[in-house]
Amino acid sequence: MTPSDPVPAGVLGTIGATPLVELTRLDPARRFRTFAKLEAHNPGGSMKDRSALEMLGERIRTGELVPGRSTVVESSSGNLGIGLAQVCAYYGLRFICVVDPRTNQQNIAIMRALGAEVEVVRETDPATGEYLPVRIRRIQELTTLTGHAYWPNQYANPLNPQAHRRTMREIVEGLPDGVDYLFCATSSCGTLRGCAEYVRERGLPVTVVAVDAAGSAIFGRPPGPRLIPGHGAAIRPGLYRDGLADEVVHVTDLDCVVGCRRLAAREAILAGGSSGAVVAAVELMADRIPAGATCALVLPDRGERYLDTIYDDEWVGRHFGDITHQWKEQKSDMRVPAC
Repeated sequence: MTPSDPVPAGVLGTIGATPLVELTRLDPARRFRTFAKLEAHNPGGSMKDRSALEMLGERIRTGELVPGRSTVVESSSGNLGIGLAQVCAYYGLRFICVVDPRTNQQNIAIMRALGAEVEVVRETDPATGEYLPVRIRRIQELTTLTGHAYWPNQYANPLNPQAHRRTMREIVEGLPDGVDYLFCATSSCGTLRGCAEYVRERGLPVTVVAVDAAGSAIFGRPPGPRLIPGHGAAIRPGLYRDGLADEVVHVTDLDCVVGCRRLAAREAILAGGSSGAVVAAVELMADRIPAGATCALVLPDRGERYLDTIYDDEWVGRHFGDITHQWKEQKSDMRVPAC
């Protein structure tokens, strides 16, 4: 990538422009229409490819990141790490990713296959009992100790949400009759903030629904245990702003699993845990969505990385028991008003 070549080269040029498909089989009796933005179709398998390219692209163009000299360091639960590993591999940059034991082993293997160095922190923060503060402290140490190091800091970097303005633009352009509801999972708040700011700046009549994890601290709840990586956060990210969401829906790990399995069984879409959360949130709000409305769902990643957890009957049975009866009816209801 050079100043005279603003379009990403090679495989990176395929990031974005992901399919938008109508979901007609989840609940054929619904009075409203539901469309899914399939971010799994990005080359690295998730919407985090957009953030990775946006956060590194300008520094590569200006020469601030130099192949053979510069090192990128970041904390990730997996998907952003893969996106950054892909960009760094393409441009010959060293990449160190700090993860924790909850990170999917397949994600770690993919990062390493792309040339990343992966460091696993195994101790939790004494004050919170969470891994994220420890991961961030380790990133800060690595940035100080490593020459020519750059920490993109997905949790506070404004280029993260900037990437997802394009996501929302693609949704709006793909649904010319209008969007009434946008359902978006939360983690770093990059996607939520980028989409919400696009909506607000253009005065679009879209109700933005943030889908957060039970046990997440993003919207003011105390942090608690979470099984599904990449959904929710133990601390409020720097990208968070009051008023980004019109409504907030908290879903449990079980909701995520049921949502994923419904999506696979009824729509033949194999998606990741936070996609199941978004599907569950629509179910929880279905009785309040007006007839004729159009809902857009951002489905963040692919499901192959969850084959040994969400889609594994033994793992599900160990954590939740037999959930087969719940595939047709989501019984938990954890809706809360937006902060």
